Amino acid sequence: MSKIKTVKGTREFYPEAMSLRNYLYEKVRSASQAFGYQEWDGPFIETIELYAAKSGEELVNKQSFVFEDRGGERVALRPELTPSLARMIAAKQNELTYPLRWWSFGPFWRYEQPQKGRTREFFQWNIDIIGVDSPEADAELIAVAAEFLRSVGLSPSLAQIYVNNRRLMESEFDALGIIPEKRLDVSNLIDRRTKMEPAKWDEYALEIGLKQSQLDGLKNILGNFDLWKKNEELTRLFAALEALGVKEYVRFDPNIMRGLLYYTGTVFEAFETSGSLKRAILGGGRYDNLLADVGGNPLSGMGFAMGDVVIGIILQEVGVLPEFDLTPASVLVTVFDESLLLKSYALASELRRAGLRVMVFPEPAKLPKQFKFADRMKMKVALVLGPDEAARGQVTVKNLLNGEQVIVPQTAAAEYIREIMR
Repeated sequence: MSKIKTVKGTREFYPEAMSLRNYLYEKVRSASQAFGYQEWDGPFIETIELYAAKSGEELVNKQSFVFEDRGGERVALRPELTPSLARMIAAKQNELTYPLRWWSFGPFWRYEQPQKGRTREFFQWNIDIIGVDSPEADAELIAVAAEFLRSVGLSPSLAQIYVNNRRLMESEFDALGIIPEKRLDVSNLIDRRTKMEPAKWDEYALEIGLKQSQLDGLKNILGNFDLWKKNEELTRLFAALEALGVKEYVRFDPNIMRGLLYYTGTVFEAFETSGSLKRAILGGGRYDNLLADVGGNPLSGMGFAMGDVVIGIILQEVGVLPEFDLTPASVLVTVFDESLLLKSYALASELRRAGLRVMVFPEPAKLPKQFKFADRMKMKVALVLGPDEAARGQVTVKNLLNGEQVIVPQTAAAEYIREIMR
């Protein structure tokens, strides 16, 4: 019989991969909670109508895992969280205390073309501040992102957050005479700039209807890294970032646009500065109309998202991940023979109640085999409970770090083990 393969684009979390996932979750939680954000989550399956209303047809028709449930309703595995966020806030809009500071870390699914840094199944950090509209609130959320980068070992020399402002760019488009109907195309054009050869990018700009003079003016704007100084929102933003102690992580970049339609003010993306993986670590921005499409009253907010795939690759490539701890438990209680199996179980239970992580070898076997298992799992202590020890209420404690072993009363075993592990 041939081996059954995994579904294309899904992931298997062997213990080392699971350790990385848990590490990211702990760092995400720590950064979020340090700024007073509360954890929440939404359903993993939603109706098609929710995504069609909030995110558009392309997300539903091309990027979502859509199926009909047994009741005949068309539903989707969630490709993003913002629609659920909007619906849940709208449902209790008058009961909640604003500003909301909410974060989540959970699974999502998109029907992508699998490649390095992109899978069809991924975990994502979502974090938003809702009900306040100010550059200082924007700065706070950017500071959360910066603190996360710092906490995982990505210093400002290794990662940067690039910031722009959609309102600033709109005023520049006004000055160039770019009509409103063309601005989505121009925003997408700017997003593609680093992904295309310069000559082909110029050609594409003319194809979407820009005049040569407008293209020349646009290039001047995209090369002006002091442009932020003429925008009050950005000057206030950078002042707040300095007060928050994270300004060294943040740069202005007029090339950052973010393709989604609902961003209206500050937008930002974080990248690893060597550029070995040409994908953003995280990205987001300010939106002014979160709830309108799901029946609520308009609310302004600021949010960003970070998938676990890209950041995991970067942390491994940069070499800042903590070493994987192979040890599931520090202590192994061996099983001398069948008659002493339950006594070994009882001893292990006493040690767990004393606060130790303890494993019992699952069956009677020769002691060298059990010691070899403990060594391969990098355990620190092995206990032998033979007939003589059991009769006297004692246990042999073997220090696997140096090979020394002593016989101690079972009642003193936990304290002796703690001394070894200090």
